[in-house]
Amino acid sequence: MGTASAATLPGSGEEFHLHYLNVKHGLKAWLLTTDHKRIAWLYFFTTTFFFIVGGLAATFMRLNLISPQGALVEPETYNKLFTIHGTIMIFFFLAPAVPTVLGNFLIPMMVGARDVAFPKLNLLSWYIFITAGAIFLYSVISGGVDTGWTFYTPLSTMYLNTHVLSAAMAVFISGFSSILTGMNFIVTIHKMRAPGLTWFRLPLFIWSMYAASLIFVLAMPVIAITMALVMIERIFHVGIFDPALGGDPVLFQHLFWFFGHPEVYILILPSMGVISELMAAFSRRRVFGYGFVAFSSFAIGLISFIVWGHHMFVSSESAYAGIFFSAMSMAVAIPSAVKVFNWIATMYKGSVSFEAPMLFALGFIGLFTIGGLTGVFLASMGLDIFLHDTYFVVAHFHYIMVGGAIMGYLGGLHYWWPKMTGKMYPDYWARISALIIFVGFNLTFGPQFLLGVLGEPRRYATYPPNFQFLNIMSSAGASILAVGYLLPFIYFIWSAKYGAPAGPNPWGARGLEWETASPPPVHNFDVTPVVTHEAYDYEAVSETVAVS
Repeated sequence: MGTASAATLPGSGEEFHLHYLNVKHGLKAWLLTTDHKRIAWLYFFTTTFFFIVGGLAATFMRLNLISPQGALVEPETYNKLFTIHGTIMIFFFLAPAVPTVLGNFLIPMMVGARDVAFPKLNLLSWYIFITAGAIFLYSVISGGVDTGWTFYTPLSTMYLNTHVLSAAMAVFISGFSSILTGMNFIVTIHKMRAPGLTWFRLPLFIWSMYAASLIFVLAMPVIAITMALVMIERIFHVGIFDPALGGDPVLFQHLFWFFGHPEVYILILPSMGVISELMAAFSRRRVFGYGFVAFSSFAIGLISFIVWGHHMFVSSESAYAGIFFSAMSMAVAIPSAVKVFNWIATMYKGSVSFEAPMLFALGFIGLFTIGGLTGVFLASMGLDIFLHDTYFVVAHFHYIMVGGAIMGYLGGLHYWWPKMTGKMYPDYWARISALIIFVGFNLTFGPQFLLGVLGEPRRYATYPPNFQFLNIMSSAGASILAVGYLLPFIYFIWSAKYGAPAGPNPWGARGLEWETASPPPVHNFDVTPVVTHEAYDYEAVSETVAVS
């Protein structure tokens, strides 16, 4: 990929402290910035904060489940804990993390642009996000919510003992942040690509982010409308979902899951894009079946809108509708499998190296594959009726969302951290972290498959004594997982000040983002890059071609 020579561009590792962390630039400069890289850092700090809050809620849950009768909190408090954990992790960490942090930082550079299409809207999306987060934290501090992250009626409409209104308002507002982000990315990718950067020369991260952005724009309005209807019914007692007022509670499930299942792919598609980048960089090969991997992102996004009914096999849904949703739910596994098999084929006969980002990528493949295969069981009506609302569902969901989405996010952070900061982290400790997270994750959620098959329902603060051993095992695994997550927090902070200078391209990777300084200058490129090679063309000799 021929671009402007990185040597002609200003910037060095020291610029990270001068441009990004130096308080002399003032808080106002940060709060009013339209630089996509600074906005990515704002999202990084805020999503990390919400990850810590959501993780603390999960910690109290696992501590409580050490004892069959509940070791720590009352059942009512436990209900609030899993609502806090689920809502924060879904709406305030998993959904925004990769798109707003890695996407914001990288998409303009990957397409050869100086910023996103709408810089001011980009900043506005962050303000909307933190407003929504603050409102949800208010609902937590004021007494909490006990509906679960799904806000199922009648819990969210008929009962007045928790702060549902403020929590629903938070989710309603957060949707607009995602819509603006998705719209910004779509326009940036369409209109601001560098000369020569055709669609089939784009990095696969861009393809995944484009598909996820389409889902943002199409699915987020649905959850916003649904939360608005909940608030209207709760305030004005209009019969929408409450059967006592002439409403239909199953309507809520249809609306929620029409958003909810595409939401799963909002969370996982960006991480899939990250894994494609890591597989190419650390196998030194173009991703096998590039076109199939690219279009599989769109296939996943399309099918995700016609599988919502598999969440409702035990509702009033007809058997014929169930057969359709079951078939479509199994069909969505095909484009996902295309990605996995093509990643493995990329490594075949490649010059594979096992730096920390690659270990996270391999962990992603292992955990995501288990999550995907267990999803096929839940897509089968007969099995789903038996496994519905058990810990089997909890384990499956976390293998996709935590084992998949977070593993991909961490892999991306470790890969692009030198580009973002200009500093290297200790690779030894990063590898240890990847190993600890992989082991801890399997110890945490592996036993929950067994608990689900044995019949333990989820969202209960107590359980029969014969389930205690597996619950203790899960809680012990969670403590190991927490150590794995804590390590990057420590060595990333350390590296920002004491890490060795990274240079423009420490991995010898391909892509426009590696052709500029680390960290990048404010406008990314002094001259507009011209792309002359395919993506991931590790065999070609880089040419230095630029236009004013």
